[in-house]
Amino acid sequence: MSILKMKIVSLFLIFFISYVSYSQELPPIKVYTTSDYDGENQNWMISQDSNNYIYVANNLGLLEFNGANWVPYRSPNNTILRAVKAIGDRIYSGCYEEFGYWQRNKFGHLEYTSLIPKLGEKILSDDQIWNIISYGEWVVFQAGHALYFYDKTTESFKSIISENIIYKVFNVKNRIYYHVANEGIYVLEEGKPKLVLDDEIVLEDRVINVFHTEEKLIVLTRNSGFFELHNNEFKEWNVSSNQRLKELNVFSSIQLKDGSSVLGTISNGLIKVNTSGEIAYEINQKKGLTNNTVLSLFEDHENNVWTGLDNGINCINVNSSIKTFIDYNGDIGTVYTTLIFQNYLYVGTNQGLFYRSLDSKDQDFTFVKGTAGQVWSLFNDDNKSLFCGHHLGTFLIEGNSAKSISPILGAWNFKTVPNHDNLLLQGNYDGLYVLQKSNNSWEVRNKIEGFKNSSRFFEINDLNQILVNHEYKGVFRIQLDSLLHEVVDIKRQSELKLGKNSGLISYRDNILYTSEDGVFKYDKTKSKFEKNIDLSEKISPYKSVKMVVDQTGRLWLFSEHDISYVDNDNLTNEPEITTISIPSNLRKGVLGFENIQHIANEKYVLGTSNGYLTMDISEIKNESEYVIHLNSVKVTDLENNVVDLPLHDKGDFKHKYGTLFFSYALPEYNKFLDVNYQYKLNGQMDRWSTWSKQASVQFENLSFGDYNLEVRAKIGNQLSDNVVNYQFEIARPWFISNTAIFIYVLILALLGFLVHKAYKFYYERILKHEQIKNERTIIQFKNEKLNQDIEGKNRELAISTMSIIKKNEMLRKIKKELKHAKNRTDIGSAIDLINNNLNNNKDWKFFEEAFNNADKDFMDKIKAAHPELTPNDLKFCAYLRLNLSSKEMAPLLNISIKSVETKRYRLRKRLQLNHDDSLVNYILKF
Repeated sequence: MSILKMKIVSLFLIFFISYVSYSQELPPIKVYTTSDYDGENQNWMISQDSNNYIYVANNLGLLEFNGANWVPYRSPNNTILRAVKAIGDRIYSGCYEEFGYWQRNKFGHLEYTSLIPKLGEKILSDDQIWNIISYGEWVVFQAGHALYFYDKTTESFKSIISENIIYKVFNVKNRIYYHVANEGIYVLEEGKPKLVLDDEIVLEDRVINVFHTEEKLIVLTRNSGFFELHNNEFKEWNVSSNQRLKELNVFSSIQLKDGSSVLGTISNGLIKVNTSGEIAYEINQKKGLTNNTVLSLFEDHENNVWTGLDNGINCINVNSSIKTFIDYNGDIGTVYTTLIFQNYLYVGTNQGLFYRSLDSKDQDFTFVKGTAGQVWSLFNDDNKSLFCGHHLGTFLIEGNSAKSISPILGAWNFKTVPNHDNLLLQGNYDGLYVLQKSNNSWEVRNKIEGFKNSSRFFEINDLNQILVNHEYKGVFRIQLDSLLHEVVDIKRQSELKLGKNSGLISYRDNILYTSEDGVFKYDKTKSKFEKNIDLSEKISPYKSVKMVVDQTGRLWLFSEHDISYVDNDNLTNEPEITTISIPSNLRKGVLGFENIQHIANEKYVLGTSNGYLTMDISEIKNESEYVIHLNSVKVTDLENNVVDLPLHDKGDFKHKYGTLFFSYALPEYNKFLDVNYQYKLNGQMDRWSTWSKQASVQFENLSFGDYNLEVRAKIGNQLSDNVVNYQFEIARPWFISNTAIFIYVLILALLGFLVHKAYKFYYERILKHEQIKNERTIIQFKNEKLNQDIEGKNRELAISTMSIIKKNEMLRKIKKELKHAKNRTDIGSAIDLINNNLNNNKDWKFFEEAFNNADKDFMDKIKAAHPELTPNDLKFCAYLRLNLSSKEMAPLLNISIKSVETKRYRLRKRLQLNHDDSLVNYILKF
């Protein structure tokens, strides 16, 4: 019983897993959630201005999106904003009991102006604005019971009032139609409404859209589908989509520029209907839409369809050359390999092998039984057999089942063996194996002995040489024997450096090795790799590329930023590279397992980590016009206060005032196009910054001077058509401002003057000092000379004094001897002559003259001090001045020594000296 239950469960699982995913390929979807746009859930209407900025009427208010950042503005009266329309440089909006327009100010922000005061008596009371359309010079605001026509030139209003609810207003080929509940559809003619349709359908159902096609007026209803009005006949439009539409509740709709339509439903997402009325595809929450309730639809300038949802905003690239299949439920898994075989698309994933027919867009993927687990590769053997390289071994795919032909773990890849149609070479985890076809059955013939390295990347040539690339060990050249049983010789290609993400492929009958060093071609005659200059030069900008050759022989390059393919020029046969800007972070492929398959014409399929992409390279736009905009300039002061600055005025900032902040954006809404920005600040650096996705830049601590900020963008590989500029000046700091410099000049001048004065005073002092020094030197010289003269005079005085003393002594001795002579009569005259000479005043005159020359002021000074002194006293003082002893003075005075002492005593009394005072010292003081 348990065995029976297991069989039933197994059959159920096989049935369940056999049809795992609805495989419709859909246009790319960019998703914006409430956390992205910082608003509330519901989004009612969408519009776009001439700068390609997107505006959304949100429950919070107006949302502005510049391609990089969302900016929310609260509605004027804090009610739900239901309608928005960009016309010219104004963004018209409407909400409960209020409508008007937003206009950008000089700071780049939107400011609101209400039009309610201009209504006059036409008061919008207890009503909302649900729709806004442009009609020539008029802007039409649709309220619940009125249409307000605003003349942009005269700023005046006209209105149409309705007792019943006006469901919606339409502009069809510059004619105004509007649907009134329980009345029908009106058209505005000559300024008055005219009822054109009051069929039961439009009375009971709600008209969602009215558009024109093939001379017919097409009416889309909420629950009844499409109808046509032609020659006053109203009937159901005979299109296949009506059957599906009658099952749905349509809430919004637009006619695209190509004539097709997009319909938004209340609970089933959106539906794309082509010009023939057939459903092209449906997108709902299970297929990538954020929410199934589509409140509004809008087609932008690049033909993207924006959806205002009950919870979120989506942008659908409906005309993209890339279509996506995303495995939202995880039924298929990560795609490692893809292959087109007998008009079926096979995808090998980490969960197994799946397939579906290429002819049916809506067919589900079918699981190939027996392949559960990791699939590494798929190989088409001459469109006869399909091989599956699996973690569990090698399988031959037959229909929706897999036949195991080898249980050896880890079948990496397969290659045909030259000149052997019945042999295949297989790389495994543990080396190389040969598969052989015998009696229409494939089996493992042998393992190649002598080589045990993992062989994921390998190629074989007609010389029985196998080249195996191991990212961590290098490239090995293996020479096999003629029977392909064992390795005869093995060598590592030393001319090649080890390289992560290196590749080894066969392209145009050549074996190529690619790495960061370039592309190298294997020369069989030299048994070595040589650099291929042509391909290396072409591929040099694309470092770390993975090279893949598709089944048509086209060479593809997968790099971090692009996908490229190589074609050879028909005339020169030189390689030419065409680049498709799909960066790896957007295509989401498995690194190292990049794969691409040709479907038909120029259409290809690429495996990704969550499904696959289809790409029609013939529809890829090579050139578009891209304009970058400067959105705001702000400065933050030292207290973190933010100040907005005019965008078009030259900035003037204080030195080290705070942080300068610039934001800019280029509005591009293609999911597979990356926008990067680059700036250059002339005045600080002369080179462009590295590319960055950051749509803003800030500067701190800039030195004073003039600056010019330049910003440009790169969309894929295309530069923006313009470069935005912002010129600004940072003032000098206060200490080197013009005023400060003037003050500094004054201070310097004053300092210079003071220094000059100081130097002048200094040098005058030096000169004066030198002069004094010189004068002192001169005086010194004079004094020295005077001293010499005095010394000379003193010598003369001493000589004269000593001469007088000796002469008088001699005369006394002679006189004494004469007195002792016996004959006195003969010598009397001689004694008289001696006495005359001893008392002769001539000696004193001579002495006095000599004394005055040596000490000329003495006599005057002592006379002034003691006028009572007699000439003899003065003579005695002069002798005392010479510090002569009593014995030396006695001969000079011609008196005895005792008389000299007497004279000393008398002189002391005249001079009034005390007993203890020295007479000589007193005399010397003068």
